[in-house]
Amino acid sequence: MGKGGRKKGPKTDRKPKVREVFVGQPFEGLAAESELIALREFVPSATAKLTLRDSDQTVTLGTVLPVAAAAFVRSDGERFVGLQVQTRSTDISRDLGRSLRWVLDANVGDILGVPDTTTPAAEGERLQDLLVADVELDATLHTDFSWWLPEDSESNDEIAMSLERANAAIMPTERLSPGAYWVEAGDKAHLRWVRPEPENLLMQALARLSAAGEIGIGEGSRYAGSFRAHGLLVPVWDLDPEAHAREWTEGAKELGIRLEAALKSLDSEPLTTAERRSRDGLIGRQLTLR
Repeated sequence: MGKGGRKKGPKTDRKPKVREVFVGQPFEGLAAESELIALREFVPSATAKLTLRDSDQTVTLGTVLPVAAAAFVRSDGERFVGLQVQTRSTDISRDLGRSLRWVLDANVGDILGVPDTTTPAAEGERLQDLLVADVELDATLHTDFSWWLPEDSESNDEIAMSLERANAAIMPTERLSPGAYWVEAGDKAHLRWVRPEPENLLMQALARLSAAGEIGIGEGSRYAGSFRAHGLLVPVWDLDPEAHAREWTEGAKELGIRLEAALKSLDSEPLTTAERRSRDGLIGRQLTLR
């Protein structure tokens, strides 16, 4: 019974509930998957031109935009979509696709503060639907966020404050290979490498290298563990902070060759007892990031 003794009738004005399914690997199927994850999770300042399927407009993907916006059109007309935003749905690819579609129709000076995370899912709005899937990202790293503004332009107070805060938070970062980034974090340095292989196979290959004493990148490096990010595994190495990023390039290249060989060997050579013990130890040092 309702208030005043009135009987409640069926509610016909309720919106149907939308069942949201979490997409654990949102960039699956894109050649740029590893780079997208790196740019979203730990690269501070970088940009990359997107290759669109059905539009000849130029859109730039940025790690972080002014005031952590989802998209905006700069005063010179250049269009940007941001990866690192504070609001997300259960499907990041859909969020980014919606921001991309928004910016294609936006006007100079328009800002999309947050991506659309509430509208029910529809066909054709994920990145996989909007980008040329087999094109890699050619990311450009920046030492600050001055790319937020056109050359010889002045910022308003809000953007100036956001720019100052963002620049102060940047950690020196360099790209060693696709998905592999050196980062200097205070008195420490790391290599974070987003790998495209299925986690089980990758862990077996890393275990094979570990058991053989070949999992390092060179003197002054140590395998630290791994974390999961958007469906892929990201192995991490601690590095000598006194060494510059370029000093690890060759070691990372050689590690990549050893890792590829270990992956191929799994087809014909199952893990030995020692390698299985190594795998169990490596698995014990995993974290998951969403």
